Amino acid sequence: MQRRHTRVVDVGGVKLGGDHPIAIQSMLSTPATDIAGSVEQAKALQTAGCEILRAAIPNMEAVALIPAIKKAVDIPLVADIHFDYRLAIAAVEAGVDKVRINPGNIGSNERVKAVVDACRARRVPIRIGVNGGSLEKEILQKYGHPTAQALVESAQYHISLLERFDFEDIVISLKSSNVQTMYEAYRLMSSCCDYPLHLGVTEAGTERMGTIKNAVGIGSLLLCGIGDTLRVSLTADPVKEVYAARDILKTVGLRQGGAEVISCPTCGRTQIDLIGLAEQVTELVRDMDKPITVAVMGCAVNGPGEAREADIGVAGGDGCGLLFSHGKILRKVPEDQILSALIEEIERL
Repeated sequence: MQRRHTRVVDVGGVKLGGDHPIAIQSMLSTPATDIAGSVEQAKALQTAGCEILRAAIPNMEAVALIPAIKKAVDIPLVADIHFDYRLAIAAVEAGVDKVRINPGNIGSNERVKAVVDACRARRVPIRIGVNGGSLEKEILQKYGHPTAQALVESAQYHISLLERFDFEDIVISLKSSNVQTMYEAYRLMSSCCDYPLHLGVTEAGTERMGTIKNAVGIGSLLLCGIGDTLRVSLTADPVKEVYAARDILKTVGLRQGGAEVISCPTCGRTQIDLIGLAEQVTELVRDMDKPITVAVMGCAVNGPGEAREADIGVAGGDGCGLLFSHGKILRKVPEDQILSALIEEIERL
């Protein structure tokens, strides 16, 4: 695919836009008052592969999160601010790497300029986060409901407030809980400006449905060359957001490395606990750095041939499994030894 050309924005050393890799983001779900819990979650997210971390800063007390998290992890930190320009300035002074705030929601031009001046002085970018559920009344009245055009017009309005003060260190998001609206909004926005785009489906739901919505919306845009960073929003442990984001990028060919598990959907020929085995193998190789494909197939007759591209695999038989590599049978093992034998073969690769 050919990626859309965008200007480059530096977020605490992670560059968004241009030809730079698409960065994975997530957000702390711990209460802003729980600094110790937030630090632990931040560490877990970094370990899982999060590359930019966001935290809500709802009040001045929450600003204390910023130095604590910055000390605990090495990834950039974004302050999520709503309405209060003073919180944005305080977050910048505390060392945050990016601010998420909509300038049209913080009052007068003087307040917008105060935030811009603080960000410019410390080279802190601003993400304009347009959301289908919080459009300006005038724009919503004009379009009747949160259409793609309404989202784009709102983003352009907020952009103009920053550009008025010669500030262009900007990232844009146009999120909607409706996948088609989100998709159309990003496509339209990509034709209107060259600012980096932060992809996401907001209020996507719990792990299962939320992952599906994000995979369809984000994945479709990525295949069109649109998108510079992303967050998979889920009503779940945010670590699962990172895993889902990583899988989406790997699926569309924009993230290499690590192990991939392929497995068949099972049928009446399956004579082992294929579903349980596939889940165990997936968990086993989740954080593995080896760029290998592992196959878990239910049928010893067709499995090795169907998964001949796999570096290593197992095909189930009657209470046993055939280990194979690139379609070639290696050995036969009892069912209760399949997982340990597979691990042994993976370690040899």
